[in-house]
Amino acid sequence: MPERLRLVDLVNARLEQFLEQRASHVSGIADELAVFTDASSELLSGGKRFRALFCYWGWHAVAGTVNPDDLLAEIDSHPDLSSIIDAAAALELFHAAALVHDDIMDNSDTRRGMPAAHRRFEREHREHHWAGNAPGYGTSSALLLGDLLLGWSDELLDAGLSRLDDVVSARAARREFHTMRTEVTVGQYLDILEEVAWRDADESELLPRAHRVLTYKSAKYSIEAPLALGALMAGGSLEQVSALRAFGLPLGVAFQLRDDLLGVFGDPEVTGKPAGDDLREGKRTVIIALARAALPAGAVALIDELLGDATLSDHQIATLQATIRDSGAVETVEQMIARSVATAIAALDDAPLSRSARAELVGLSDLVTRRAH
Repeated sequence: MPERLRLVDLVNARLEQFLEQRASHVSGIADELAVFTDASSELLSGGKRFRALFCYWGWHAVAGTVNPDDLLAEIDSHPDLSSIIDAAAALELFHAAALVHDDIMDNSDTRRGMPAAHRRFEREHREHHWAGNAPGYGTSSALLLGDLLLGWSDELLDAGLSRLDDVVSARAARREFHTMRTEVTVGQYLDILEEVAWRDADESELLPRAHRVLTYKSAKYSIEAPLALGALMAGGSLEQVSALRAFGLPLGVAFQLRDDLLGVFGDPEVTGKPAGDDLREGKRTVIIALARAALPAGAVALIDELLGDATLSDHQIATLQATIRDSGAVETVEQMIARSVATAIAALDDAPLSRSARAELVGLSDLVTRRAH
C-alpha cells in the first residue's frame, strides 16, 4: 500500500509538471488558450490512477525478478523509474482524452461530479454571450481538447521511452501503445454502433456483441495493455508478458462489468454521474443483453422502448432498474465478475514474475472490482 500511494504521488507530480510546461507553451501563443490547460488540469485532478498502477506493476513484475531477494531497491533510486512514471502518466493523459470524447458521444452532462468538458465550454460561451451556438461551440472545443490530450499522451510516452537503454524494449512498448490506441478507438465505434444497429443482429448475437464492445472499448486498455506496456519496457519475455495478459484481460472484463452495474445502479453522490446514466444513453451492455434474454416478451418490449430515452424520468429509471433486477441479470453479472477475477488470479500462479508484484496485483484485483465508483 505505501508503494502504491507513493507511485500515485509521483504520477500526479509528473502530470502537474507536464501540464505546467504545456501551459507555458500555449500561453505564449494566446492568453485565451489557458482554458485548455485549465480544463486538462481539472479533469486530471481526479481519477483512481488504475492504469498508471497496472503499468508500474507490469514493469515491476519483470524488473523485480533480477534481484535475488525479489525486491527492487528504493523506488526513487531505480534508473528506469522516471521512464516508467512518464509511461504511466501518458496512460492517464490518454484516458483523459478518451473520457472527453466519450462524454461528447454519450452527450453526458457530468464527469466525476463536475461538468463534462463540452458542457464546461458550452457554459463559457453562454456566460460571455458570444455569437453563435453554445452547444456547437462546446462540442467543437471539447473535441480539440481531447485531441490535444491524445497528442500530449504520445509526447509523454516518447519522453519516457527515449531514456530507456534497451531500444528493442522501447520499440515493443511503443507498438503496444499503438495497438491499445487502435483497439480503444474501434471499440468505441462498436459501442455507438451497437446503440443504433442492435436490431440488425439475431437475439443470440446480442450478448457476444456486448462482450466484444466491453473487451475492446475498456477491458484491454484498462488493465491488460498497461500491464503489457510496463512489462515490455522492462524487457519482459514472451512468457512473462503472456502471463500478465492472461491476468489482465479477465480482470479488465470484471472491471468493466462492475462499471456497467454502476452505470445502471450506482449512487450519483459516489459515481459523480446521474442515476441510471447508461439507461438514458442507451448502452447495450452485457447486463442489458442478459436481462433481455431472461425476461418475457412484455418486459423486453419495455426495456427496448425506454432504453436510450434521454428524457427518462426518475420513475422510469426506477422501473427499468427493477425490471433488470427481476431478470436475475445482476446476480449473473456478479457471478461473471467473480469467475473472471478467479481466472485472473489463477494466471499468476507459478508465473515468472516478481513475488511482490504478484501480491500487489492480487490486491489490485480486489480494489478494481469491489469499487463503488
